[in-house]
Amino acid sequence: MKRKVYIALFLIVIASFFLRFYKVTENPPALNWDEISIGYNAYSILKTGRDEWGKLFPIHFKAYGEYKLPVQVYASIPGIYLFGLNELGVRITPVIYGTLTVLVMFFLGRALFKSQLAGLISAFLLGISPWHIHLTRASFESSLATFMAVLAIWLLIKGFKDQKWFVLSTVPFAVSMFTYNSARIFTPIFLLSVFLIYRKKFLESKKLVLISFLVFMSLLIPLAPYLLSGERSARYKLVSITDDPGLIPRINENRGNSRLPEPFPRLIHNKVTYVTFYFSRNYFSHFTPQFLFFSGVPHKQHHVQNMGELYLFQAPFLFLGLYALFRLRSRFKGLLFAWVLLAFIPVSVTNDSIPHGLRTLIAAPFYQLVSALGLVFSLKWFGKLPIASKVFLGGILTLAVTMSIGYYLYNYYQKYPIAYSRDWQYGYKQVVDYIGKHQDEYDEIIFTRHYGEPHMFTLFYLNYDPTKYQNSPNLNRFETHDWVWVLRFDKYYFPDLGDEGTQFADIVKENPGKKLLFIGRKGDFPKDIPRLFSTNFLNGENAFDIAEVK
Repeated sequence: MKRKVYIALFLIVIASFFLRFYKVTENPPALNWDEISIGYNAYSILKTGRDEWGKLFPIHFKAYGEYKLPVQVYASIPGIYLFGLNELGVRITPVIYGTLTVLVMFFLGRALFKSQLAGLISAFLLGISPWHIHLTRASFESSLATFMAVLAIWLLIKGFKDQKWFVLSTVPFAVSMFTYNSARIFTPIFLLSVFLIYRKKFLESKKLVLISFLVFMSLLIPLAPYLLSGERSARYKLVSITDDPGLIPRINENRGNSRLPEPFPRLIHNKVTYVTFYFSRNYFSHFTPQFLFFSGVPHKQHHVQNMGELYLFQAPFLFLGLYALFRLRSRFKGLLFAWVLLAFIPVSVTNDSIPHGLRTLIAAPFYQLVSALGLVFSLKWFGKLPIASKVFLGGILTLAVTMSIGYYLYNYYQKYPIAYSRDWQYGYKQVVDYIGKHQDEYDEIIFTRHYGEPHMFTLFYLNYDPTKYQNSPNLNRFETHDWVWVLRFDKYYFPDLGDEGTQFADIVKENPGKKLLFIGRKGDFPKDIPRLFSTNFLNGENAFDIAEVK
């Protein structure tokens, strides 16, 4: 029996790896600017020990001004060393830890529910999860934080039998806080909640609890300089609901439109009430059927559109699993509910793309675990049915699972890349390949920043020497609203080219006698300027044109 379990687990892990690795360099259809930044900074560390800003082995990577956390960057170094600075070098890392998350899910499900079958089903559901597959085929920090959380919670569960595992669990918990910003909120409040729920168990061995606490806090010491600096709030300011520029005008407008006597308009319309409203709206949007089963999230990079984060066939088993948690009086019911209820708090204080699939990925394993419990629970009822009924219902379930996976894969491979290649910054590779072949023919190369971060795509796809970039004498950066733009380095210039050639004409006038190469959108050049090269998004719309002026 044990051998059959591990054979099944092996097949699940292999299938999970295949679902994440197959055509990973082609779909998603391009590296986005965060993947490019992670990859180039990993390459820069590999070659020089310094990031793009010249900082030696940093704990935080300033990158575009949002201060990326370090684990994903450092974890990407082996893949780039083995495969080079390219799509496979960047994406092999999430493929591997995404597959490892599926493996650990088996052990977590088995430990939680004391059932080999529950462990296998948990691993299988995460292995085929559209939520998890999508975010482990590209280099997203949240998927690595999710792996650390699943590993840490499994070790924590093991600690209820042998308390030395409590100490070991603090390591991945601490690492998660260097992986993704949402984990910096989730991890401490989750650990505090678990301590309060199971305080009697923890207090049986105060010495081990103290050691665990000290280990956890010691591992977080490198965070201290960050927490005391302005870097701490850089990312928060970009996404916080309290920094929404429209918040105060809306409050004042509603106060002015109110017909209530003073002081009621101020009591009803103020920052506290509005932040509470937006936080609640954001939080509960993640528990709706639309988010879970029908439409998923609006952010095009984070999910295949027009289908839920979970498969629809999971719905009855999810509800059965929730019922079973109470019916069976599961010891870890409190831990599981703390997991899912706290996972949506970090995203609820943000103001963009709500509901959000990336910042809430850490909740995805909960749904697979509870669905697995529901399926195992239903088998007790299923076993009492006549053979004919078993065959019929088993066939229906098998068909539903097969069709669901097939529908997802069809959407993912056939429809998604064509419809949303623009959202993945498709086209940069093609134009930088052209630049690489012809750059020596030109005095200056002008590359529009309309789509965002052309300098980083240029560095990445040219495999530009990090030392040369760090020491470029004409490197010119400027910051706007906690974001960094690179205006120039070497012979590359990155303006925001204006429509109808207005900016184009100014640049030509400022560079008499020079041979210039322009990369921009169709409307960025006068119509009479011949194009040397054009590239389109996968839906046929124009992405970039390349033109020259002699």
